[in-house]
Amino acid sequence: MNNPERKGMLVAGSWILDKIQVIDRFPVEQSLVNITDSYVSNGGSAYNVSIALRKLSASFPLEALGLLGEDEEGRHILEDCRRYGINADKLHTTTQAPTSHTIVMSAKESGRRTFLHYRGANALLNEHHFDLTLSNTKMLHLGYLLLLDQLDEITPGKGTGASRILKQAKEAGMLTSVDLVSEDSDRFARVVPYALPYIDYLFLNEYEAAKLSGISLSEWDENDHFIQQCRLAAKAIFKMGLRQYIFIHFPKGLIAVHKEGHEIIQPGLQIPEHLIKGANGAGDALAAGILFGMHERWPLEEAVKLGVCAAASCLFHVTCSEGILPYKECLAMADQYGYSNLLKTI
Repeated sequence: MNNPERKGMLVAGSWILDKIQVIDRFPVEQSLVNITDSYVSNGGSAYNVSIALRKLSASFPLEALGLLGEDEEGRHILEDCRRYGINADKLHTTTQAPTSHTIVMSAKESGRRTFLHYRGANALLNEHHFDLTLSNTKMLHLGYLLLLDQLDEITPGKGTGASRILKQAKEAGMLTSVDLVSEDSDRFARVVPYALPYIDYLFLNEYEAAKLSGISLSEWDENDHFIQQCRLAAKAIFKMGLRQYIFIHFPKGLIAVHKEGHEIIQPGLQIPEHLIKGANGAGDALAAGILFGMHERWPLEEAVKLGVCAAASCLFHVTCSEGILPYKECLAMADQYGYSNLLKTI
């Protein structure tokens, strides 16, 4: 049972510094393209969700947990936490690896992004860095699974490091949420199920939902087949032990399904193409919006609306969080731009 005295969120896992290069077009090998803009910003599930919550004007306590290198990139992250009022006491440092970072190449011509990721210190994050007795937060958000090498390791008969941490969180009375990375591998069905019995809220895009469930989720095809497949994927994942809610998000919106079968289909916003600068961090912004609402005990219908609105505001900037607006302004965007035609096509 969750402790009503708990408040705030412990945000753990991937702390990544994004080094974004906006280029005029994507290069072929051995050719030259021009960099038109350059940014350094937050990246990774834990870092993105933390900053997004503060951008949305969440006032409840936020605690950061992760592993950084003792370097300039690590100091940048610690300074960001200080600036946004995020408690960084549980952000550990190591001399064994540099801070994890990603070089993001965002092509202006197509809007597509390519990621060159250095796993760095995140790969060394393990159970010894987690002491949940030192936190009295209401929620633990952990991400990304499949990008945290030691937490993804399977110990025969004992599950994974992530599953053991999440189990401790449930025993301590915390709500738990998890996000995955869109890895092209067969590890989804091998690694993630160990953690599912200890997860209250699971966030997935359509690719990740298909990889985990084994249910094909094709591109949106203007009929109800896609949503029906999402329902089947959710059902398959609940059979693996997921505790409460699954949120499957896709370009036109999301479907939220409860273990008992209650569901909400929430269309996304219709943002004009010329206003979209990039989709970096949109999935994390969506998760932050929903978690904001769930923490504050909003009805689920209102929480998922904030989720899609936060994701839409994220599109206004090439970085993961600079476009995100305070939650009241995010919600007002629904009147300004309207929702997609998702509900009309199912």
